Amino acid sequence: MIGPLRQKLDVVVPWLNERQRRLLFAAEARQLGHGGIAAVAAEAGVSKGCVQRGLVELEADEEPSDRVRRPGGGRRRQTEKDPELLPTLMELVKDGTRGDPIGPLMWTTKSLRHLSDELTARGHRVGRDTVAELLKAAGFSLRGNAKVLEGTHHPDRDAQFTHINDLVAEFLDIGEPVISVDCKKKEMIGLFGQTGQTGQEWTAKGAPVKVMDHDFPKDAEGTAIPYGIYDLGRNTGYVVVGTDHDTAAFAVASIRRWWTEQGRLDYPHATRLVITADGGGSNSSTAKAWKANLAVIATEIGLPITVCHLPPGTS
Repeated sequence: MIGPLRQKLDVVVPWLNERQRRLLFAAEARQLGHGGIAAVAAEAGVSKGCVQRGLVELEADEEPSDRVRRPGGGRRRQTEKDPELLPTLMELVKDGTRGDPIGPLMWTTKSLRHLSDELTARGHRVGRDTVAELLKAAGFSLRGNAKVLEGTHHPDRDAQFTHINDLVAEFLDIGEPVISVDCKKKEMIGLFGQTGQTGQEWTAKGAPVKVMDHDFPKDAEGTAIPYGIYDLGRNTGYVVVGTDHDTAAFAVASIRRWWTEQGRLDYPHATRLVITADGGGSNSSTAKAWKANLAVIATEIGLPITVCHLPPGTS
């Protein structure tokens, strides 16, 4: 979604000359306060130096001038002064390794700083802002990971999903309990930092919560292992946190606890239980301990249990 500042700049900037644009950027940055220079530069697609020059001109309080440098004035573009710059950069950002496999520019380290350093080492002296500008002009963007590649493909894959879906729908229609289970990401317990909003708390200014500067397992007091149970019919979640290991016994104990504390109250007239799970980990489709412990709990609660394992490589 385009923000209000970007919308304003898109409408006004095309009607302004170079100096007027700088003054507009400077006025917007001054109004935003701390961090305004970086914010305006990002929204306007210019360098922070451009906004800073506008602030200098704005604070000089000089009389308005009609003087605008002639078209083509100013410094020439780096690619005009160095025709080999862009081809060299394109060679560096190709997927895969090039040259020495233990060199500094593997695909996992293609940051602006690494690219700038490598170009400088090859005789093309440029900064990170120039590298970013050239990459954007060439159609590149910051890239993260996209979890879209699935695992092995079985010829009956669609039939498996159809069977699971039909069975779950049938049980939900008659009000029987259907749960989905999975062990979630393990977390070390201790004074470790947390990234993002989850690690922020309201405290007195200048008194942050002090945590370890590194997350070493040896410094942990233990490991929290959350086992999640999702009730499809009631759209509710239930989590059991263990501190030992992710075993079949722990998985079944979590299901037993859910049934004892929640399931039997939500489904007092249940005649059987359906569980959907992936095919690995503590609830693996090949784990004998998982099946044996489920048989025990089925006897304890007096309900037949049907388990549907998702095809390999899916969750």
